[in-house]
Amino acid sequence: MNEKSTETLSVVVEREMPYPPEKIWRALTHPHLIEEWLMKNDFEPVVGHRFDFRADWGAVDCEVRIVEPNKTLSYTWVALGLESVVTWTLTATSAGTYLRMEQTGFRPDQQQAYQGARFGWQRFFTNLEQLLARTD
Repeated sequence: MNEKSTETLSVVVEREMPYPPEKIWRALTHPHLIEEWLMKNDFEPVVGHRFDFRADWGAVDCEVRIVEPNKTLSYTWVALGLESVVTWTLTATSAGTYLRMEQTGFRPDQQQAYQGARFGWQRFFTNLEQLLARTD
C-alpha cells in the first residue's frame, strides 16, 4: 500500500459577507435557520451532540466537535461512505465577516462525493447569503 492512499482532499469555500459574525453564527447554529439554507436537522451547538441532516437523497450523520461562539464550528459529516469533517471559521472584518468552510477527508477514490461537495457548498453558500439578506 503506497503512501498516496492516505492523502485526502478538502473542499474550501471562502466568502466575505457584509454581516457581523453573530448574525452568521445564528444561521450556522439555529436548526430552523440551518434548514432554510442547508437541510432539515436536529442540530444543537453542544460538543458531543449527535445530529443528522436530512434531504430527499438521504441523511448525513454528524457529531459536533468544536463550538467557539461567533468564531469556530466543527462537526463530522458521514454519508454515503464518506467520513469527513466540516469546519466553519468566522473572522470579523471591517466590512463584516470573512466566512470559511472547509470539508476535509475525501479520499482520492471519492471523486463523485468530492465534486458533489464542491458544487453543493457553493449552492449552500448562496442560499446562506440569501437567508442573511432577508433576516434581521
